[in-house]
Amino acid sequence: MSHIAFIGLGNMGAGMAARQVGAGHRVLAFDLNPVALAAAVNAGCLAAESAAHAVTGADVIITMLPAGAHVHEVYAHAVVPFATQGALAIDCSTIDPADARSVATMAGDAGLRAADAPVSGGTAAASAGTLAFMVGCDDGDFGAVEQALSPMARAIVHTGASGSGQAAKICNNMLLAISMIGVSEAFVLADHLGLDRQKFFDVASQSSGQCWSLTSYCPVPGPVPDSPANRDYAPGFAGAMMLKDLKLAASAGAGVVANPLGQEALRLYQAFVDGGGADTDFSGIVSLLSAASGRAKAG
Repeated sequence: MSHIAFIGLGNMGAGMAARQVGAGHRVLAFDLNPVALAAAVNAGCLAAESAAHAVTGADVIITMLPAGAHVHEVYAHAVVPFATQGALAIDCSTIDPADARSVATMAGDAGLRAADAPVSGGTAAASAGTLAFMVGCDDGDFGAVEQALSPMARAIVHTGASGSGQAAKICNNMLLAISMIGVSEAFVLADHLGLDRQKFFDVASQSSGQCWSLTSYCPVPGPVPDSPANRDYAPGFAGAMMLKDLKLAASAGAGVVANPLGQEALRLYQAFVDGGGADTDFSGIVSLLSAASGRAKAG
């Protein structure tokens, strides 16, 4: 049994912390939101008074926070001053690769073993322990990181040195955003042509249009019963989070690579969020495209 500090108990962190409890670990958890902390306690975690209290004496420290600034703050004021030397510090937030490298350097200078390990899979996978982790860390630390993440994972990939996990995550999510827009656009066109949605799904899912955004996370109700489209687009993975990841991708590639589809995805998800989709699952982008098509037809 390990002593695990878990900091950040939002939509993803809550399920992840509960998986660690289920694996028999002692989890001392902290979140600024008392409701989130109470829910973690109900799931078997122990409540920490502060982030510093959580990390004191921990073998493994896991952070799941909204942005790079939050990760820097927690590491500077809690992890680095209070963690035991040699402890494993794993950040599962999605942040800029440069921020991840900065945090890893800060932790390494304090005698900690650091890894960036962002996730893919959404809230259902967090609760089920079937997340995919992309891990940036020293080669010699990967075995320990893999063991620490295993209660929460179906796949754990060592992507390289510090920051590479975040690089993999933002590239993956840019691709996901683009593919979801493409699948949604195809359904909108199918509707316009009078093609039954289920019939289109039956064809595309067995043809060259097959992709995860279609067969696992279909953006329209019906064909995939577990997709958020059948729960009135309750997230999953919120539009605001997808917009954040697209902004990270745009920032990382600025002046270096041409990414016209990534930029267009960023524009569309900005419009989706501005139109009220921030707390809606990102697959709800289909509503934006459908509404735009209706306006075009009316015009």
